[in-house]
Amino acid sequence: MQQYIQNDAYFNQNHSEINNWLKNVKGHDDRTKAVSIYYLVRDGIKYDPFTLLDGAKSLSSDYCLDNKAAYCIPKASLQIALSRAINIPARLGLADVRNHLSTPKLDKLLKNDVFTMHAYVEQFIEGNWVKSTPAFNKELCDLVSIKPLEFDGVNHSLFHQFTADGEKHMEYLKDHGQFAAMPTALINKSCDHYYPHLALDFSNIGK
Repeated sequence: MQQYIQNDAYFNQNHSEINNWLKNVKGHDDRTKAVSIYYLVRDGIKYDPFTLLDGAKSLSSDYCLDNKAAYCIPKASLQIALSRAINIPARLGLADVRNHLSTPKLDKLLKNDVFTMHAYVEQFIEGNWVKSTPAFNKELCDLVSIKPLEFDGVNHSLFHQFTADGEKHMEYLKDHGQFAAMPTALINKSCDHYYPHLALDFSNIGK
């Protein structure tokens, strides 16, 4: 279990703002603290899918804290970093999904209806690995008529298949599994496959 509380460049517990975020974590046990962290990240960092163009540095928890906006992987990284900082084991999950409510601007950028490497988080709570997805903040969900995902620390919280209006939203295509460390080689390979025109490079966080 030690590997799921380690500090590294992607799940960085030493950022200057981490302690300020931890002061806002509420709860008296791992479950309530894990839930509090989820909501802090979900709504405290604006979802912006276009930040993936910043490459390797955009994968990290630091990117969220520095920019206050990020896509799903760095938001998951921040949830993991905060969890590990208070000794709640946490790891990254990655999946390929199809988003039926993508915007024309994003479709033009990706040139593909598959969102590869969509991130979720698993936290080890009361003897179980529990999934949650902190990507879409409540403000964004309200704008596009998506019910914000709630999390109770007991049940998995993954994207709803339908919007509040009954339209298709998020369709899971393939789960790539869970990772203690950032799988940059897998991310590079998958992005090269689905978005070769973007020439994204996630191999060196220093870039």
